[in-house]
Amino acid sequence: MIQIKNSTELKLMLKAGELAAQALELAGKNAVAGISTWELDRIVADYIKSKGGSCPCKGYGGFPGHNCFSINEELIHGIPSKKRILKEGDIISCDIVAELNGFMGDNTKTFKIGKVSDDAEKLMKATEEALYKGIAQAVAGNRVGDISNAIQQHIEGAGYAIVRKFIGHGVGRDMHEDPEVPNVGKPGRGPRLVPGMTICIEPMINTSTADV
Repeated sequence: MIQIKNSTELKLMLKAGELAAQALELAGKNAVAGISTWELDRIVADYIKSKGGSCPCKGYGGFPGHNCFSINEELIHGIPSKKRILKEGDIISCDIVAELNGFMGDNTKTFKIGKVSDDAEKLMKATEEALYKGIAQAVAGNRVGDISNAIQQHIEGAGYAIVRKFIGHGVGRDMHEDPEVPNVGKPGRGPRLVPGMTICIEPMINTSTADV
């Protein structure tokens, strides 16, 4: 069931989202050559806790870290490790979820470690553009399929492959809520978007295959 938030709940969602965004920015600043993803996880988790929040990824489905850090060809849900050391030329996707006052903020960004390849630059640019194409369709009266189709058209038009196995989702008191928000779809299909819905739009793009 899709959870429609009232004005009070939306204000709490905004605060949780702000905390997650601040933590994501902190992750990006500290994602430099020589740091381990374990240390990056500790820095981000300590910040979230210092602001009165918590890290709901910890223990979720047995996940051992506080946040997800996925390097290069890893798609999502990378486990923080003292053995995973960032190096020049890597790209790292930092997936940060922060809980504050009973609500979740969830955001992800891929960061460059120094100078990266032209292929990585182009992939990151196309994926970010697709995110904003999707956001532009996230307005009351549209349907989820309008978001999905905007992402699909942009990414496939750029010659990349869209992962089907993982998708975006609703977010609120729980990390994963209805509705599902795929990155492929037909316009005018799926649940209608109404005021009070809160969703995560999550384009997940590969250079050459939809497989994980």
